[in-house]
Amino acid sequence: MPLWIAVALLGIVEGITEFLPVSSTGHLLLAEHWLRVHESDLFNIFIQTGAVLAVLPLFPERLRQFAFKWRERSTQDYLLKILVAFVITGIGGYIMDKKGFRLPENVQPIAWALFAGGIGFVALELWLRGKTLKNEVTWPIVIAVGIGQLIAAAFPGTSRSGSTILLALLLGLNRVAATEFTFLVGIPTMLAAGGWKMLQALRHPGGGPPENWGMLALGFFVAAIVSFFAVKWLLRYIQTHTFIVFGWYRIGLAAVIAGLILLPATPQDRQGHTSRPAVALEKPGVAARSPDLPLARADRVR
Repeated sequence: MPLWIAVALLGIVEGITEFLPVSSTGHLLLAEHWLRVHESDLFNIFIQTGAVLAVLPLFPERLRQFAFKWRERSTQDYLLKILVAFVITGIGGYIMDKKGFRLPENVQPIAWALFAGGIGFVALELWLRGKTLKNEVTWPIVIAVGIGQLIAAAFPGTSRSGSTILLALLLGLNRVAATEFTFLVGIPTMLAAGGWKMLQALRHPGGGPPENWGMLALGFFVAAIVSFFAVKWLLRYIQTHTFIVFGWYRIGLAAVIAGLILLPATPQDRQGHTSRPAVALEKPGVAARSPDLPLARADRVR
C-alpha cells in the first residue's frame, strides 16, 4: 500500500474518533494492525492537533460570546469553569509525569477500558430514561470533567470525551450541554499537551528516520477535515438521541480487540515488523508493545 494512502487512512480514523466517545486509541490500534505501520510522536501530535483545531468553528455562538460578551457575568463564569477544569487536568497530568507514570505496554487494558466505558454508557442511559436533565454546568461537574480527563490519560481506551461526558451525565447535565462543555475543555487541554509534546519531539527527535513533512501535512489536513464533519454530525445527533449506541459500539470494539489479542503472532510480528513503512507512528515515553501481541502498538492515549 502506498504510504500516502496509509497516512490518509490514519488521518480519517483520527478525525472520526478523536471527539466521539469511542476511544481513538482502540481504533488506531486496529488501523495500525491492518495497515502495518508505526507512528512517530510528531505524527501523532500533528494529526491530533488537526482534529482538535477543526472543531472550533462548530461553536460559533460560544466563540462570539467569549469575544464580544466577555464582560458579562455569565460569560466570565463559563470561561472560569473551563479554566478550572483545564487547570485540574494540567496539575494532575504534571504530577503523573513527575511521578514517572507510564502507559501499559500491552493492549489488554485498552480492551477492558473500552468494555467498562461501554457498560457505563449503556447502564447510565437506561437509568436516565424519563429523567429531566439540567442545562447548567455546576462546579461539581467542572471538577468531575477535570478528573475525567485524567482518568482517560491514565487508562488508555477510556476516551477523553467518553469519560467526561459520562461523568457530566451522571451529575445531571443534559447531553447537549455536557458535550459542548467537555469539548470546550478538551480543546485547550489537548492543544496544550500537543504543543508541549511537539516541542519535546522537535528538541529531542531520537534516533528514528527523519520525518516526512509532506506526510505530516497530509495527516494533519485529513484529520482536520474529517474531524469537522464528524463532530458536526455528533452535535446534531445528540439533540435527538442518547449515547447508548456508543456504549454498545464500545463493547463490540472491545470484543474485536480481545479477539486480536488471542490470535497467534505472525512471523512478521515476531521479527519486530521490520518490513513496515517508516512513517513512524508512537506516543511519547511509551515502550513498544509486548512481542507476543499481534497488534501494532499500544501507545495512544485517548
